[in-house]
Amino acid sequence: MTITRQDTEAVRVLHGLEDDRPSVRLRAALAGGSAPDPRFVGKLVERCAIEPEFFVRDMLTWALTRHPASLTLPVLLREVRSERTQARSQALHTLSKIGNRRAWPAITRTVLSDADDEVARSAWRAAVVLVPEGEEAALATVLATQFGRGGRETRLSLSRALIALGDVAEPALRTATTAPDPRMRAHALATRRMLRDPDAGFDFAIEEAKRVVALGASGQAGG
Repeated sequence: MTITRQDTEAVRVLHGLEDDRPSVRLRAALAGGSAPDPRFVGKLVERCAIEPEFFVRDMLTWALTRHPASLTLPVLLREVRSERTQARSQALHTLSKIGNRRAWPAITRTVLSDADDEVARSAWRAAVVLVPEGEEAALATVLATQFGRGGRETRLSLSRALIALGDVAEPALRTATTAPDPRMRAHALATRRMLRDPDAGFDFAIEEAKRVVALGASGQAGG
């Protein structure tokens, strides 16, 4: 049986992805994307779920985008339902980079409200990329239920996702400014301000919104 050069390179990539050294894993991921091979898909996705280094995960995602969506989507969609948080987060991140709207049905309300902030952030970014035309308002309504959660980066990610949807998000934002939870109201007010004024910084908008909420004037803010 003849072992081709392509087979030898495939073995090198697959072994490299399991190496203890991050630099070797990085080179293997780069090679796997530079010369796509169906044999790489499963291992690339598997590695995404456990890879500790951000820069290697980023290269793994890039390598997967270089393969046909017909091969990557089925595997990634299974990962979205994984019990491992990193597997879910990285799969969603990769789906956002692939940008194939056939993945949209996997972006459910449950996924968008995942208890893990990093997974939720990845889901929000993916949703904005994958949402079909005409469903943006419905997506904004679901995203608005997440106002007030998490720390600064989580709240900023949510605001960016809603702003990316454009004016269609305005009704959901307006409704959220009257939510019972003051944190939700402030976050909604800040996001609404940023939608109307793209130059408004997030931190400034949040502090201003907190003052408005504290004064009990959320109903009048922004008209």
